[in-house]
Amino acid sequence: MMLGYLLARAGVDVTVLEKHADFFRDFRGDTVHPSTLEVMHELGLLEDFLKLPHQKVTSAGARVGDFELRVADVSHLSTHCKFVALMPQWDFLNFLSDRAKRFPSFRLQMQHEGVDLLRDGATVVGVEARSPEGPVYIQAQLVVACDGRHSTMRPAAGLQVQEFGVPMDVLWFRFSRRAGDPEDVLGNVNYGKGLILINRGDYFQSGLIIRKGSFEQLKLDGLDMFRQTILRIAPYLGERAGEIQSWDQIKLLTVRLNRLRSWHLPGLLCIGDAAHAMSPVGGVGINLAIQDAVATANLLAEPLQRGQATDAMLARVQERREFPTRVTQAVQANAHKLLERVFEGGDRPLKAPWQLKAMARVPGLQRVTGHMVGIGVRPEHVAGAARREPQPEWSLKKAAVQAGALLGAVVATIRALRG
Repeated sequence: MMLGYLLARAGVDVTVLEKHADFFRDFRGDTVHPSTLEVMHELGLLEDFLKLPHQKVTSAGARVGDFELRVADVSHLSTHCKFVALMPQWDFLNFLSDRAKRFPSFRLQMQHEGVDLLRDGATVVGVEARSPEGPVYIQAQLVVACDGRHSTMRPAAGLQVQEFGVPMDVLWFRFSRRAGDPEDVLGNVNYGKGLILINRGDYFQSGLIIRKGSFEQLKLDGLDMFRQTILRIAPYLGERAGEIQSWDQIKLLTVRLNRLRSWHLPGLLCIGDAAHAMSPVGGVGINLAIQDAVATANLLAEPLQRGQATDAMLARVQERREFPTRVTQAVQANAHKLLERVFEGGDRPLKAPWQLKAMARVPGLQRVTGHMVGIGVRPEHVAGAARREPQPEWSLKKAAVQAGALLGAVVATIRALRG
């Protein structure tokens, strides 16, 4: 949707296909990070955007066994919004689509599911979609696959995926929230599992991190055992555990971490999770996808206007965005190793090692983590946007230094847990 908006804004004829009749899907990624809010500012949309209902988060903490620490702080960032906005994704999508429809070159086709590619020899020349009226064939000089981690376009194109094993899945559900509950995002790690509680005003968006493939066994153990597991990790939830009355209230996110070796073919480009499925660690997937969209529009809007979007130009998008993808996925993969150690501890209380407590006192570490989460590596800016303040691109040197510091901290924690 962001790419469609940006291309239509530049005068490019663009059609966005959405397979559902609306955007209402619960437990999608709802974190709009400062890097994305900065893009909204550059587009002149931020003031209206923030009129939509949302919550503001400036820091995230964790309780590891018997020890509580602050993990990330975004309040210091050199952006207009020094917070993460928590907003239902359907509100974000409806907002963007409403603004995009004001451009005459934009068209949104609901209930149109892309199912296959149209080809002329080795070149992709369009897409076949399934609609309520039957098959639809759409010709295009460029097809951009933004259809997520379960993309139908990339297998249709025969693109090779590199899979990086992950030890976890996430179960999403919600609990009511009360006065005195934690305000910021809080991760609770204990008894061989992790529980994330995200403040959504009158409720917690909650995620239980479980060993990959163990959901069926949890269901066999029964809802009573599930509720007891939640209370062991976060006993202050009390009788609210009883709000979970059915497995239908719990949505499974099958976590994947992968990326394509090549993101493109002549006439086809993959971005977002279709190019690089991200772990939920840090909640950065949606924001990396938007950064991909901004880079794609910056690099391809003019060539598309001229009808000259060559494969070499598509390769430039991958060249631009592959480095931040690799760095972010490396950090996520190391965080997964921490979770493996938690799972290996079994159903026993976890005691935070002294090394973790010492690391929590390292000056500036929360700011480094906050920068990685809130801004990321190589943030993108809208080409031609009139910015009130200069926002210099994060240099590769600075990216390497900060990513190295974060990776070093993660590795130190892994060693501590092993000890």
